[in-house]
Amino acid sequence: MLSINRSLPSLVHISLAICLFCLSASSMALESDRQEPLQVSANSTDGTLGDGVTTLRGSVDIRQGTLRITADEAEVRKVDGRVSSVTFRGQPAFLEQEIEEQGLVQATANIIDYQVASGIVTLSGDADVKHPQYQISGELLTYDLNIQHFQGSSDENGNGRIHILLDPAVIISEILNEDKKH
Repeated sequence: MLSINRSLPSLVHISLAICLFCLSASSMALESDRQEPLQVSANSTDGTLGDGVTTLRGSVDIRQGTLRITADEAEVRKVDGRVSSVTFRGQPAFLEQEIEEQGLVQATANIIDYQVASGIVTLSGDADVKHPQYQISGELLTYDLNIQHFQGSSDENGNGRIHILLDPAVIISEILNEDKKH
């Protein structure tokens, strides 16, 4: 595996750092993660210093503190000098990160797409998210980082189902909270 730290243009490297910082900051990542160096490696890279698309290919591995992303390919899109989106593709693409006071969150999907401006993360193709309090899986999962809201659906043909598994402690906690309101 060739380290991209030497071959990746510095502006693109900074763009990846900004994008991953936004992702980790929005999802309540460990504060210490943001202080860690960003390590990016892949077999190859192709892209531009300005606006456009930079693609990382082959055993893409991105790490920053507890954040770890692996994929077959990653695309970073820049518009007006800013990262607009990052898309990870794999069989599956994998993301994991320690979340403040909650534990380890892991996500897998054939495609993980992060739209920076809207804060929307879309996992498509055999998507699965494991959180210490729940697990949700389906063909398409969308998560709004701004309001911490999940939405899931079957594939475009209506095949498949969404599966949710909740930790019993979460259910009991919700019932107790409802009882306190009444």
